[in-house]
Amino acid sequence: MQKSDFQIGINLGGWISQYPYYDHTHFRSFIRANDLQRIADWGFDHVRLPVDYPVLESEDQPGVYLEQGFSYIDQCLQWCKNHGMKVILDLHKAPGYAFDDLQSASLFNNDEMQQRLIQLWDAIANRYGAEQDWMALELLNEITLPDSAPWNALYPRLVQAVRKEAPDSLIVLGGNQYNAADQMQYLDLLDDDNILYTFHHYLPLVVTHYQAPWLDYTEEYRELVDYPGPSIPAQPGFYDRHPWCKFVDEFNPGIQFDKAYLAEKIAPALAFSKKINQPVYCGEFGVIDRAPMPNRINWTRDLIELFNEQKVGRTLWTYKALDFGLVDLSGNVISPELVKIAAMH
Repeated sequence: MQKSDFQIGINLGGWISQYPYYDHTHFRSFIRANDLQRIADWGFDHVRLPVDYPVLESEDQPGVYLEQGFSYIDQCLQWCKNHGMKVILDLHKAPGYAFDDLQSASLFNNDEMQQRLIQLWDAIANRYGAEQDWMALELLNEITLPDSAPWNALYPRLVQAVRKEAPDSLIVLGGNQYNAADQMQYLDLLDDDNILYTFHHYLPLVVTHYQAPWLDYTEEYRELVDYPGPSIPAQPGFYDRHPWCKFVDEFNPGIQFDKAYLAEKIAPALAFSKKINQPVYCGEFGVIDRAPMPNRINWTRDLIELFNEQKVGRTLWTYKALDFGLVDLSGNVISPELVKIAAMH
């Protein structure tokens, strides 16, 4: 498998990751064969499949792996093979770590949790190592730490576990601060040419996460910021409650949100790519469905044009519902124009 095989992709969020509750009826119905048929027909060449560890490993019985959970991955892989699409298996939430529950994170100071994660990756690699022509393996989604040192200490152990069972599989690896582009430079590089380094891009958050209820400051910041368009300072009192926002450029006056702004924000990823003489990959990007459709269309078009110009592979977040979907819960397309842009070559 070549890194260039992953050019135009879409995430399958909300299926066996970030599901509303643990329910096999949901797992059997949220994504079906016809969804993968449609994704292929739209022109996508791969999907990123986020997986939360409770689907694969019982919390009550650590190390006991669940065949029914793995069967959903098997089914997705087969559906994708039927249409000539590749798969990135993304471990979205791990024992002791979830990007959306950092207060409860114990992975980086708990050797038992780290060993569980290593063993889980051993099991995943054992099962899918022979699928190196169809599946890449993403170690962990959106690490967020005060600095990169704990991740730099852990991820080589995960790579080693994978390589014992899957010596030829492509491994996908991101940096700190929710896979920020400007954090890739702090990764300790391994002597392994079969690693695809990834970043995520959602800037400016005032556009892409407009009134997102899971972020207290975006929910409180009520101003509708057009894209393209100028930044809008927050209302009085906002910075008293969120003082760090004073230092974030997207809240400051005089910032123009446009294609040049997006180019500036992904530039660190491109610089990293040049430094290592390898392609990089954007595993997530998108605009929330609360935002006006012109903002979703214009932002997505500009970013994808930049990715295409720079030959950066990407996967849009996300296919179905989950606040960012191209289709709603019933499978209805929300905007044909947005679909066309998302699959743009």
